[in-house]
Amino acid sequence: MPEQLPGHRPTLEAVAERAGVSRATASRVVNGGEGVRAHLVEKVREAVRELGYVPNPAARTLVTRRTGAVAVIIAEPEIRIFSDPFFSRQIRGISKELTSHDTQLVLLLVEDRGDYDRIERYLAGGHVDGALAFSLHTDDPLPAITRRIGMPTVYGGRPGWTAGSGEHGGVAYVDADNRGGAREAVRYLLEQGRQRIAHIAGPLDQTSAVDRLDGYRDVLLDADPALIAEGDFTAEGGARAMAELLERCPDLDAVFAANDLMATGALRVLRGRGLAVPGDVALVGFDDAELVAESADPPLTTVRQDIEGMGHLMARLLLRTLNKVQGERGVPASVVTPTALVRRASA
Repeated sequence: MPEQLPGHRPTLEAVAERAGVSRATASRVVNGGEGVRAHLVEKVREAVRELGYVPNPAARTLVTRRTGAVAVIIAEPEIRIFSDPFFSRQIRGISKELTSHDTQLVLLLVEDRGDYDRIERYLAGGHVDGALAFSLHTDDPLPAITRRIGMPTVYGGRPGWTAGSGEHGGVAYVDADNRGGAREAVRYLLEQGRQRIAHIAGPLDQTSAVDRLDGYRDVLLDADPALIAEGDFTAEGGARAMAELLERCPDLDAVFAANDLMATGALRVLRGRGLAVPGDVALVGFDDAELVAESADPPLTTVRQDIEGMGHLMARLLLRTLNKVQGERGVPASVVTPTALVRRASA
């Protein structure tokens, strides 16, 4: 049990004395600083546990000039965020990394363009130390906002926005190899003997969708434009695009969808038209969102990206920026993670 008398709050000095270290060393450990040897860190943490020490948030902020909180901004309506497992997996990765560094996650959602004024006021108000932002569109004002107020920010996805200066040099971001993954998916369909391969693209104001479309075109250089339809990364959008493709190209024998949710919408339409998957039409998705890909009937062949791992990397990059760790090896200013094809029954 912590050795704490009623009405008496343990002090940092008491923690330092119990651990046998200086007050400065105890402060560095308690406030998440670096450069303390591992055995001393453990001594301070043990003293904190034994004494029941709880840092004073106001004093901590004065010393560190940090709030201990990070904003996570998702540029999508709430209904999309809570229906697409991509977002929950990325937030999970971010949350785990922030929690391990005693940093709080503050979720900010963008329902419509008017929300950006609210977000700018919040970020400028000093409530958070930095921001993590993903699912941005090319006309998104957020990059200009964060530059204007000097907010350290790491982005999920390759920069492609046009708002603000249009300069992307030095922007920290984490992304998957979208183009390479798309190429692998299309090559796999060709290896299965498919000849009329269609593509359901994501919204083309997002770089992930553009890169996946480019990967499709890299392999099928003379692809019929009628075999390409744009969706919106939702199951309903995939269903609409699939119906459009069947009207234009009823002889298609394979579909590469730019995410798993659109692939499930396409699957529903194909089965509704009496077409067997993969007998009549092979189908490949993108993401490997297990709850979606494995529960589909048949389970989806899909391109796997490490969504949770990308969340970890985004948070790690931001924390290193905030801690001003210079020249540290391991994670550069931008990271592109590999993808891999996961073969299941739909192709």
